[in-house]
This record gives sequence, structure tokens and C-alpha cells, in this order.
Amino acid sequence: MNRPDLFKHVRQDALKAPKRIGIAADHGGYELKEYLAGKLRETGHKVVDFGDGRPKEDDDYPDFIVPLARAVAAGTVDRGVGICGSGVGASVCANKVAGVRACLIHENFSAHQGVEDDDLNLICFGGLVVGHALAWELVQTFLAAQFIGAERFRRRLAKVAKLESKPPKKTS
Repeated sequence: MNRPDLFKHVRQDALKAPKRIGIAADHGGYELKEYLAGKLRETGHKVVDFGDGRPKEDDDYPDFIVPLARAVAAGTVDRGVGICGSGVGASVCANKVAGVRACLIHENFSAHQGVEDDDLNLICFGGLVVGHALAWELVQTFLAAQFIGAERFRRRLAKVAKLESKPPKKTS
């Protein structure tokens, strides 16, 4: 059920604008991935599925999340949805790719605020944690949100981007 008050913070035309969305999941997120991919297609989005094509207990989330994250970073998809059992592994993995800003999201505020303030470009879910209806609501919120671009947000993101190009400092 979509409640209009959940989307008062986004431009209404952004809710309808089709996007090219990448999606990926391991066996723990396969069922949710299939559900979300179907809903995205129903609403006019172009879906690029990075797998898993069928659930296999011995698959590994990096095999699907890394290609998705690379596509997000390269701009070949507008945004990404990464799913594993808890969502933690997908988030950790996606954030290892320079240019990706991924987060595990299970509530509405962060789904839009993460985009508006932090230019979040990949949302992660736990397929064994979040239900289908809530995940779909969060995806809609995430896709409708837009980066505000205020100077303070750009400044902070520049500091984060600088981290991606520096080797870590050794501590004693």
C-alpha cells in the first residue's frame, strides 16, 4: 500500500520517471530480487539483472553485487538494488567499489535522506529480514529521491571520494 504522505519529500514527477535499475542478489535475497524486479518492470523501469539467475545455496554475494556496483559506478545503470540474506554483506561489498555509496536500509527516512544528503546510489536489503511490501515501498522512496547538492553535502562527499583514492595509513 502506498501512502501519499510517505512521498511528500520528493517531487511527484520523480515518482513516475522511468530509470535504468540494476538489481542483484545471492540465494538469500533471490526471492525478494525477483519480486522487486517484477514490480520495477510493472512501473516502467528498465531492469538490468546481475543475478543470481536461480538460487544456489553455495553462491557468494560478491559474484553478483560487485558487477552491479561497477555498473552503478560507471553510470550504466542509474541506481542499484543489492540483496543478500541480511543485507550487510551486500552493503559492505558494494562500498568497496569506488564511486558507490551503498547502505542497508529498512526504513523510509533513510531511503530518501540517504539520496538527498549523501547521494546514495545503491540500496541494500536483507532478503531474510525485510518483507516484500516494505522493500517495494523503500525502493520507490529511494528511486524518487534526488540529491539536494547543497555545498555542505558536496564538501562531505568530496572527503569520502578522497578516501577512495588514498591507500590506508598504517597505525602502530
